[in-house]
Amino acid sequence: MCEFVSWVEFEGNNYFLTCDDLDTMEGRKLLKSDVIADISGHGAIRHYYSELKNDGINKECTDFSTPDNFPADIVSAIKKGKFCGIGICPAIFNQNGIKRYNKIKDQALAEYNKIKDQAWADYNKIKDQAWADYNKIKDQALADYNKITSPALTEYKKITSQALADYNKITDQALADYNKIKDQAFWKIAKQKKYRIEKWK
Repeated sequence: MCEFVSWVEFEGNNYFLTCDDLDTMEGRKLLKSDVIADISGHGAIRHYYSELKNDGINKECTDFSTPDNFPADIVSAIKKGKFCGIGICPAIFNQNGIKRYNKIKDQALAEYNKIKDQAWADYNKIKDQAWADYNKIKDQALADYNKITSPALTEYKKITSQALADYNKITDQALADYNKIKDQAFWKIAKQKKYRIEKWK
């Protein structure tokens, strides 16, 4: 992202955007978010000054401690307030300038916070009501659901309980038969000397 102040140096001239440029038909296009987001950058400058194409050298400086860091035409534009809406440079202010700027800025911030807090309170009020309405509908729907599903669940439990009892009755008998056959087979074989190890003969 380019910094304020940015300009393009080409053939001895400095190309940069001012608030006057943004007030033109071509300049207003730059203010659309889907065209150029970085209004203080080289992309916006090159878009506005189509004659630049890819020519010139991109320049930028953020050190406002002395006007010597900038070309004379940019210094003049800063002193005339021509960068309004493009960037700010509080470093050019003396103590009184900073005090006055901060007073206005702080008042504006307080007003913004007041509006923001009220909007947030309004949002929460709407959100809480919507949540309460949702829960009311959800609780009623759940009650209706339980009313419908409870008899079905009771019937399901009754049927599966009987089926399980029938299963256990059948398998318990089969297991008993298996154990009886297994036990009889074991002892029938165990009684025969030829099937026992030497120590048990």
